[in-house]
Amino acid sequence: MPKKKPSKTRIEFRKGHQGQRRERGLTEKYASSKDEIDTQNSERITGKGDLTRRRTVKGELVDPEHRDTFQSIQMDASDATLDGRVIRVHGLESIVELPDGKLLRCAIRRVLKNLATTQRHVVVTGDQVRIEPHGSNQGWIVRIEPRGSELCRTSKNRRHVIASNIDQILVVTSAAEPAIKPNLIDRVLATAEQNRIEATICLNKCDLLAPEKLQPLIGSYAQMGYRVLMLSAIKGWGMEQLVSWVQGKSSAVIGQSGVGKSSLLNHLIPGLAQRVQAVSLDNQKGKHTTTTAEWFRIDETTSIIDTPGVRQFQLWDIVPAELTGLFRDLRPFASQCRYQDCSHHHEDTCAVKDAVADGRLDPRRYESYLQILDAPAFASDDADDTPWHDAAE
Repeated sequence: MPKKKPSKTRIEFRKGHQGQRRERGLTEKYASSKDEIDTQNSERITGKGDLTRRRTVKGELVDPEHRDTFQSIQMDASDATLDGRVIRVHGLESIVELPDGKLLRCAIRRVLKNLATTQRHVVVTGDQVRIEPHGSNQGWIVRIEPRGSELCRTSKNRRHVIASNIDQILVVTSAAEPAIKPNLIDRVLATAEQNRIEATICLNKCDLLAPEKLQPLIGSYAQMGYRVLMLSAIKGWGMEQLVSWVQGKSSAVIGQSGVGKSSLLNHLIPGLAQRVQAVSLDNQKGKHTTTTAEWFRIDETTSIIDTPGVRQFQLWDIVPAELTGLFRDLRPFASQCRYQDCSHHHEDTCAVKDAVADGRLDPRRYESYLQILDAPAFASDDADDTPWHDAAE
């Protein structure tokens, strides 16, 4: 049977991928030449060779509509490659775990690293990859498998993928020290809706605030169908419920610095002993203790990705017209608006605004929607620095 020829794809590399090379001795060469140089016929600039940013590589297009993204192009890998999962990334080096548990320090194949993409980093924690082993503990990443899901945000006008191939997002916040930022929660929930990932709100440090102050916020999210867990890592409250909820799933933990993500992971993963720090007394903000996302295996079916603390969460690839559809509580009323392109902001006749006025829609959620809508490029959560329970009072 004839061997199947590998497929080829024309792809685009990022600007400046090729190093600048200058031929030496040009001055002496032309000074010693007596012949007149015909620059018009001696050189032609074409779309081939080193003068172009497009190349033909062995691989296939997974998603023809997104030719500029690296995950749409899968390079052919040889039979000598091995499957692995990226458990953390340190600059240009990725730590990859093989199925037998062995860890390899891997660099990224140049053709992958130079692809033109909107993504900030080519390889992220959670990626399934193919690697070529090199030596006893090193290797090359030659292929990145298509991702089942992504948790991403905007960072410096590029797509920053925080974690990939996850089943659910654990949005960790704290009742106090630092105070709750509902707008940050709403942004993460909108991203979860966009990527069709299940989301659970983990409310830590519940021992620091009276439960009745938290009930309105908890009730608002519960009515929308979100699961809200009231926890205390120090007291051990709700830990059994959290363990049962992550069982059999791949989860990503995200939240502000200082809300207790590392403390919760220490309960979930025996022997982990993640470093924790107290919240700053000056500004009531957490200190960064986790510097890079890291994947942890609990058992054969359960894993967790710990992520660094976030103070901003800019939405990626969401236009204002799509934002309403990502708010579960706004969707039913938005379909009743008189105008199909209603922004639910300045229009006189708006079913969403009527629902807020009649008490059928939580005013805080509507204000959160407006903050995201009005922010430049859906910028940050810093506009909502007022502690929620103080504002409610």
